[in-house]
Amino acid sequence: LDDYVGRMDDKQPGIYYITGESKRSVETSPFLEKLKKKGYEVLYMIDPIDEYAVQQLKEFEGKKLLSATKEGLELAEDDDEKKAFEEAKAKTEGLCKLMKEVLDDKVEKVVVSNRLADSPCCLVTGEYGWSANMERIMKAQALRDASQSAYMSSKKTMEINPTNSIIAALREKADADQSDKTVKDLIWLLYDTSLLTSGFSLDEPATFSSRIHRLVKL
Repeated sequence: LDDYVGRMDDKQPGIYYITGESKRSVETSPFLEKLKKKGYEVLYMIDPIDEYAVQQLKEFEGKKLLSATKEGLELAEDDDEKKAFEEAKAKTEGLCKLMKEVLDDKVEKVVVSNRLADSPCCLVTGEYGWSANMERIMKAQALRDASQSAYMSSKKTMEINPTNSIIAALREKADADQSDKTVKDLIWLLYDTSLLTSGFSLDEPATFSSRIHRLVKL
């Protein structure tokens, strides 16, 4: 951490880190896209004990530890970036609302993301709940407390990337006809693939498969 702070840019909001199962799974994570583009260094935390450590260690030498997988990620942005983001956000509000209606209680909310550069979407967890990796660790515990799991597996927030071509195409389809079955299938498919890329496990693999088969038939 000493070395990290020594290399930090003055404008960087804090120490970025990501937790995960392996180095390979975290280095290709969609959560790192914008951070890599901005040239920020990210700590890879891939030991189960790291999850417990970062819950206690909130800052180091006055610098906050910021999880790349949780909501409220702070990124230093200039005025042009902020303006472009606000414009894209305004365009995509209607789609966010539709996606929340379709996904219902699977996600707490659907918002426009500033952390994605290439991927269409990702699922982030609440600031104080478990991360996807912590959820995986806890599910593997033989003597886990089910009531604690239900409380701590925080509601997921779906973040969508307004500049992604898939999201743009979905927005056009939804504007043309909101009740289109294909639109709903695509929204569910984006949710399922986000579960996988964000480190969660699929709730219903069979439903996921049948959705893909339906779209392949198209």
